[in-house]
Amino acid sequence: MDTAAKVDALMDGLRADLERLAAIPSVAFPGFPAEPVQEAHDLLVGMLRDIGVERIERIDLPGTAPVIFAEIPPPSPDAPTVLLYSHYDVQPPGDEKLWLSPPFEPTPVEGGLRARGIADDKSNVIAHLGMLRAYEGRPPVGVKIVFEGQEEYGSPFDDYPPSDPERFACDAMVIADLGNLRPGTPTLTTGLRGASEVVVEVRTLQEPRHSGEFGGAAPDALLVLLTALSTLHDVHGDVAVAGLRREEWSGTTYTEEEFRDLAGVSDGVPLIGSGSLGERLWSGPAITVIGLDAPSVEHAASAVVPYARAKLNLRFHPRQDAKEAQRLLVEHLRALRPFGVPLTVTPGDTGPGYEASTGGPAYRAARTALREAWGEDASYVATGGSIPLVNGLARAAPGAEVLLFGAQDSMCNLHAPNERVLFSELRNTVVAMCAFVREYAADFRPGAAS
Repeated sequence: MDTAAKVDALMDGLRADLERLAAIPSVAFPGFPAEPVQEAHDLLVGMLRDIGVERIERIDLPGTAPVIFAEIPPPSPDAPTVLLYSHYDVQPPGDEKLWLSPPFEPTPVEGGLRARGIADDKSNVIAHLGMLRAYEGRPPVGVKIVFEGQEEYGSPFDDYPPSDPERFACDAMVIADLGNLRPGTPTLTTGLRGASEVVVEVRTLQEPRHSGEFGGAAPDALLVLLTALSTLHDVHGDVAVAGLRREEWSGTTYTEEEFRDLAGVSDGVPLIGSGSLGERLWSGPAITVIGLDAPSVEHAASAVVPYARAKLNLRFHPRQDAKEAQRLLVEHLRALRPFGVPLTVTPGDTGPGYEASTGGPAYRAARTALREAWGEDASYVATGGSIPLVNGLARAAPGAEVLLFGAQDSMCNLHAPNERVLFSELRNTVVAMCAFVREYAADFRPGAAS
């Protein structure tokens, strides 16, 4: 078939379905109603049935929203099976006063639509459906579909796939929960940094003491904590915890101007760290103070602070062991004695990173497909964010190639006000998905040229 022409003919319907889906406030966080999540689930089940998908199941696990699992059998015994993943829940809208239009009223913007969750991840749900429509429900590969309903908040489904490996068995999987480095730049994400949290506490006095009478000798807990935190980075802003892995980044990355704009860095404020942005963001560690318990400036008293606490978020190299990375940070902090005061260090949650193997037939097919869709060779990037389910699916299907690409782009404002998706990225993603299954089926068959 003429893939591009077929997809172009489908775009009006795909856009309409994306608007319908994005209008549903399917936030699966505590405190939000469950009915919209169920409504989004039911809408997608109906769309799958309309395509002709016959086997559709609902996976219900304790403490999470329903997962849609659907399956199209391979067209022949020697055809591969591809698992397609995305999620239909969304982040909360946040402060709605910061939105230029109501977050759950899909609104036209130049070249696309604005709404909460329209990029992350409903555009990728629609991209999967678009590929199936292009093949009229009969793609040249077997297909397993996983549409999750509580990815943004986190759920026990992250760890479920290894307990049911037969269900998730496949030859390749496309995790569509991200997208391109920038609009118009086809991108394959090949690495995910791991993540860990650590809490560090200091208690020095039984209660606050007058800073005029006791300051200078009584140990200030906040000063002790700040001194400890200052050891985590060197003079350049690079992480100074020994043993945390850092390597040069050889793939594509942002320009500094792009990154400053994306991060909202104020004019005149330098970036921290040294080396390439890819090295700082993806193939090296980062430690961020994400919370601090200390007296506020507004309610400050003239007293020596008796207690202070900080929560740290550690991101580490995709190939570094998660427990090792957390242990290195914990040991660094526990070895400190700022002004002779010991710290209480408590490790929290940790999750592994992931690095894909890129030499197999699925990656060959993906490179061809992305070139066909966007007209240029794919770039390779990593991400500092984590997708915990990737590791769960990889453990369930250890021989499968894992590809991460989709219709989002780094400038789509995901998790922020005024999230948007571009029709060009959605269209090209559907074209790429169609070309990928075509090329993968051809390359996978016994006797095909490699």
